[in-house]
Amino acid sequence: MRRALDLAYDGAGALAGLFVLAILVMMIGQSVLREFGVATGPVNDVVAWSCAAAAFLPMAYTLRHGDFVRVTLLLEKLSPPRRRQLELACLAIGAVAVAYFAWSVLRFVHESWVFHDVATGQLAMPIWIPQASFALGAVLLFVAVVDELVRVWRGAIPIYVEAVEQRHAAGDFSADL
Repeated sequence: MRRALDLAYDGAGALAGLFVLAILVMMIGQSVLREFGVATGPVNDVVAWSCAAAAFLPMAYTLRHGDFVRVTLLLEKLSPPRRRQLELACLAIGAVAVAYFAWSVLRFVHESWVFHDVATGQLAMPIWIPQASFALGAVLLFVAVVDELVRVWRGAIPIYVEAVEQRHAAGDFSADL
C-alpha cells in the first residue's frame, strides 16, 4: 500500500510538472504564432486549465515533501510527547477540513458532468474534464493527510517533518526563507 500511495503522490507531482511545461510551451508558442498573425484564442483557455491542474495536482506531493506552509513556532517549543499530541490534533482537524473540501469539489465536478456544463471560453469543452484535475488533487490531498494522521498515530514522525530535517541536515535552508 505504501508503494502505491507514494507512486500516486509522486505521479501527481510529476503530472503537475508536465502541466507547467505545457504552460511554458503554449505561452511561447502563442507569442510566436501571434507574430505571424495566427489566431490563438483557445490557447488562453487551455493555459488557464493547465494552471489549475499545476496548482491542485501536486498538493499531496507538496505536503509529503515538507513544502506546505506550516507555522511551527508553537510546535518547536513543545516537548516531543506534547508536540506529537498537537500534531495529531492538527492532522485530525486538517483531515476533516480537507475531507469537506474534497467532497465539495467532487460534488461540484459531478454537477458539471450531470448538467453537461460546457466551458464558456473560445474552446467549447465539457467543463468537468479540466475540473477533474481539481478533484484528483483534492482527493489525493485528503488521502495524504489521512496517511500522515495514521503515521503519526502509530508513533512515527510526520514525513513532512522528516523531509525538512533531511534538507536542513544537508545544509539546504532555501525553503525556510
